[in-house]
Amino acid sequence: MRWMWIDRVVELERGRRLVAIKNISLAEEHLHDHFEAAPGRAALPVMPASLVIEGMAQTAGILVGHAEDFREKVILAKVSRAEIDVDPVPGFTIRYTATVEQMDAAGASTTGLVELIDPARPDRPPMPMGRIDLMFSHIDQNLAGHTFPEHNFVFGEGFKTLLRTSGIDVPA
Repeated sequence: MRWMWIDRVVELERGRRLVAIKNISLAEEHLHDHFEAAPGRAALPVMPASLVIEGMAQTAGILVGHAEDFREKVILAKVSRAEIDVDPVPGFTIRYTATVEQMDAAGASTTGLVELIDPARPDRPPMPMGRIDLMFSHIDQNLAGHTFPEHNFVFGEGFKTLLRTSGIDVPA
């Protein structure tokens, strides 16, 4: 994975629940196009909903992969539900909470809660931002006849580094 849309794992209950955060910074180049200034309108940098969904996919994908020590190649198979009611802007932190609904040899389904935290106001509770429910496939189990590399190309070095810096043991 080339881009990481989460910065840190803050809670992990193996095979059950994972909480990750993403700090939104004006230094992120994609924010300058969403939405840039125009005549009569000031710039309004907003993290696109598609990237919020990807952040949840990475959070839930790590949860599903970690349950089997990353032996399976876990890919997003379906976005079952994506409701985002609040636009995340620079200076805020997104908190993703993914929970396993069902998991078996073929894959998993997860439910996800997305919240927005204002670090400048630690006295305020997180603001509900939306829900994202996802389904994942263990591709080695489900795409019989297709040949995939032996190494786990889904959970590459970027994810391993993220997990290690979050205090989570990962296989070599």
